[in-house]
Amino acid sequence: MSEVENFLTEVQEQQIVAAIRHAEKNTSGEIRVHIENHTDLDVLDRTKEVFHFLKMDNTQQRNGVLIYVAVHDHTFAIYGDEGINKVVKNNFWESTRDAILSKFKDGNFTQGLIDGVIMAGEQLQKYFPWEHGDINELPDEISKG
Repeated sequence: MSEVENFLTEVQEQQIVAAIRHAEKNTSGEIRVHIENHTDLDVLDRTKEVFHFLKMDNTQQRNGVLIYVAVHDHTFAIYGDEGINKVVKNNFWESTRDAILSKFKDGNFTQGLIDGVIMAGEQLQKYFPWEHGDINELPDEISKG
């Protein structure tokens, strides 16, 4: 089994998916988690590449957030689309990153991802509240590369 397959159990993956669904309940924003083994690129450059590959830049309000994890490299990044970056505080992504990192340092990857998803959802709710007729534009499942 690869490091990606061993990173989270099926139950842990479902807990993260449940957090995504919960976070998206009150916002039109879209949150995804992508896990892969390794990247040869700078982690943020790879995150942006995956963001585009997953078509997260095609949401109506440009309000997608990707949490990317490179398991073997012990690194991760968070990337928000331009609609979000126009309205959130400058330190928003840093505080979300720090919350994830504190759990990752303890080896609690599931809770780190859940905390990041919930924080992103709370912020998205402020600026992109759910409105009648909003649809889920992107899958909630964890993608893997």
